Amino acid sequence: MTATTDTADDRATRGGNMTVQKTDIERYVHKKEYEIDKLFRALVKLEGSDLHLKVGKPPYVRVKGSLRPINRGPIDEEEMVRIIFEMMDDRRRQVFDDTGGCDFAHVVDVDGTSWRFRVNVLQQMGRVGLVARRVNNWIPDFAGLNLPPVVEDLCKFDQGMVLLAGVTGSGKSTTIACMLNYINQHYRKHILTLEDPIEFTFTEDKCLINQREIGTDVKDFHIAMKHAVREDPDVMLVGEMRDQETFMTAIHAAETGHLVFGTIHAASAPTTIGRILDLFPSEMHPALRSAIAFNMKAIIAQKLLPSIKPGVGRVPTVEIMTLSSTCRKLILEEKDDKLGDLIRMSAKEGMQDFTMSLKELVNRGLVDRQVAFEVAPNVESLKMALKGIDVAQPGIL
Repeated sequence: MTATTDTADDRATRGGNMTVQKTDIERYVHKKEYEIDKLFRALVKLEGSDLHLKVGKPPYVRVKGSLRPINRGPIDEEEMVRIIFEMMDDRRRQVFDDTGGCDFAHVVDVDGTSWRFRVNVLQQMGRVGLVARRVNNWIPDFAGLNLPPVVEDLCKFDQGMVLLAGVTGSGKSTTIACMLNYINQHYRKHILTLEDPIEFTFTEDKCLINQREIGTDVKDFHIAMKHAVREDPDVMLVGEMRDQETFMTAIHAAETGHLVFGTIHAASAPTTIGRILDLFPSEMHPALRSAIAFNMKAIIAQKLLPSIKPGVGRVPTVEIMTLSSTCRKLILEEKDDKLGDLIRMSAKEGMQDFTMSLKELVNRGLVDRQVAFEVAPNVESLKMALKGIDVAQPGIL
């Protein structure tokens, strides 16, 4: 099996910025060769994005969004335990034994180049398994990721919160890395990232950058955030908004003068509001709506689609909701159901919904029409948009 084009987080153009420093990599490079490393090398050579290992199945790699088996026999339980536990130190084994899962970074040399992988070791039906994501050695720029120009403007705030929404594997981490690297290239600030594990590593340009890995550099996220307020950051990456504590500490940092980036699992920009509220009891929702309305700067929702353009693996379809005065008013008045209409009516303010994004991708020859129809929230709206018919509804608010 061979791959012919770059994958989602690969070099969509050749103008990306190399980011890996030798000192950063040496921190993770192991001193011995592991049996599992040949599977990681196969992933790189096949230009895949993910490696999946399950007992009773051959290794699978994801190439251009599709899972494909590697040409070898199934992995039995004895081999799985041997190749996975061999690369885990005592701390990781303890986390796995206590929780049933463990995340960490792993680095492998492939033909003289060091490649990083974000590894999750899991247990399912009493058996050990693994899923690993390949992390690029470079950070593409906005054009290389085919992101809309307004994303650049979202990097220019002095304070507030910017959330990236989407499912696992939708390119959220790459987009945030691109935004942080833009700040690094244009401003003299202190960027602090709190990650579990660290994915992209940055080469400092104009910014001072500190990247702390939970479990390696600091015991847990709560302690990391406690330290962060004493570390004078201008820009913070706080990872995934998965619980009350994470969101509250992040929104507090935004309130106190920091620009905060984070990710959340949500299907669209408007539904992200409800996703955040679901983390908290209903009696807290009015205060949370106020905090979101006055501190959130933008929500970007993404999905990755296979591209039909030669040399491009996958491209993001992107929905962008900026917190305009009207948007804040709707959130405060609990009119979340009207946020989608607001986005469609606010193109001049830099907003766009998935229909508008898909239209642009099809017109630019990046995505096949049929693929766009398959993922469109409203197929008829996309068909009309492609015909040049405006589907916005002025006055609906």
